[in-house]
Amino acid sequence: MPADLSNAALPSLWRRLAAMFYDAWLIAALWLLGATGDFLARQAMGLSTDGAHLPLQIYLAACPFVFYGWFWTHGGQTLGMRAWRLRLFTDGGEAVDWRRSVIRVAAAHLSLLALGLGYLWILVDRDRLAWHDRISRTRLVITAKS
Repeated sequence: MPADLSNAALPSLWRRLAAMFYDAWLIAALWLLGATGDFLARQAMGLSTDGAHLPLQIYLAACPFVFYGWFWTHGGQTLGMRAWRLRLFTDGGEAVDWRRSVIRVAAAHLSLLALGLGYLWILVDRDRLAWHDRISRTRLVITAKS
C-alpha cells in the first residue's frame, strides 16, 4: 500500500547533505576495502600494482550504485538517511525499485558535477526537490521519531 506523501515533511538541503556526509564515509570504506583487496591480490599473483586496473575502476564506479540501490530497495533508507530520519519513496508513495534507484544515483552524480546546482535547486524549487528527485520521480521525506 503506497504511503500518503501529501502532508509529509520535506527535508532541508542541510539535512540531505548531512545524510550524504554519513553515507560518503561508508562508501569510502567500501572503496578502501576494494582497493586494498585488489592491491593484495595483484601483489600475491605477482602482477604489477602500478597504473590503472580496469576491474578496480569498475568496482569503484559501481560502489555508489550498489550501495544506494541496495539500501533504497530494502527499506528506502541508507544508514545516513536513517540517522537523519529520511526515507525515499516514488512520487506515488511506493517503494523504490532498482531501475529507479540507478536513475537516481546517476542523476545525483549529474547534480554534483554541475557544481552542485542540482542540489542547490532545492532552495528555489517550490516542492524542495533536487534535479535527481525530479528526474527519478522520487521524494525524500522526514520520518517520525521512533
